[in-house]
Amino acid sequence: MGIKILGTGSYLPPKVVSNDDIAAALDTSDEWIYSHTGIHARHVAEEGETTSTMAAKAAKAALEMAGVAPEEIGLIVLATSTPDYAPFPSTACIVQDMLGCVNAGAFDLQAACAGFIYALEQARGFVNFYPDKKALVIGAECLTRILDWSDRSSCILFGDGAGAVVLGNDEAPGVASTKTVAHTILGADGKGQDFIKRTGGTREALPLDPKTGIPLKPEPMLSQLTLQGHDVFAFAVRKLSKVVGDLCERLGTTPGDLDRVFAHQANGRIIEATARRMKLPLDKFWLNLETTANTSAASVPISLDQAVRAGELKDGMKIVMVGFGAGLTFAGTYCVWPEL
Repeated sequence: MGIKILGTGSYLPPKVVSNDDIAAALDTSDEWIYSHTGIHARHVAEEGETTSTMAAKAAKAALEMAGVAPEEIGLIVLATSTPDYAPFPSTACIVQDMLGCVNAGAFDLQAACAGFIYALEQARGFVNFYPDKKALVIGAECLTRILDWSDRSSCILFGDGAGAVVLGNDEAPGVASTKTVAHTILGADGKGQDFIKRTGGTREALPLDPKTGIPLKPEPMLSQLTLQGHDVFAFAVRKLSKVVGDLCERLGTTPGDLDRVFAHQANGRIIEATARRMKLPLDKFWLNLETTANTSAASVPISLDQAVRAGELKDGMKIVMVGFGAGLTFAGTYCVWPEL
């Protein structure tokens, strides 16, 4: 089918926290943070803003660009590692209600920073099977609420935000499509499960009441993000370059023929090292983390929307969307914009 991205949208909270703001509380500086990460500032959700409210605003913008009514959406897939609740009800269901997508199924997908590409592939399959329906794919994160703000090695890296795309079929039913079909790689390496993780969950058994044998009420636990930066860096550079190379090889082209690479905005130094490894000019990569920092699953869709609205992502451009994240996960999609 002629599946395509019909519209894009994004949202960044108005509150901005600069490196100088962080340096006022921690032993660091704007120069140190930027030299190690390529980040100058990040957007931070304030009171009243949540993953769901940011997701809904990004999705509304995507629907408006696409000219699609909420009632036309048949599926919502929301990629996030920071849902409103831990872990249910799904944030996707909350967004479905906010938008009025009364005919849509909705679920959250958790593949960390590679989540949007995983979610895009799920939605592409849905539209392929149900060509008369449209899908809404969202990446949204409220990461600043799970950080240890006393740890300068991690709190400097992340920001909040959301991005979204609307998928639909632009071919008449029963008509064979002659358009380029996207090719996707989804992968994981569970051996790196400890490299990036969020504490909490159900790994530890609850203590039992010695009299009744019934589990005792758990102690409240604050959930925080931890990471092993050097291990993540090495994995990211290796996987980003391999995924892009493998996608191009399978389609009989080369990375040099790409017009743009929309890589997960984790760390500027990772993207620079990936560009060197692939022998590509850095200007092939869309870069925005200087002002957004790492927004995890929201990173790629925010970048797409910014590029579209800036007029720098045009129909017919050959692009790769690629990311990596906790798990460890990795994913990439090659397409001729906006066809999937």
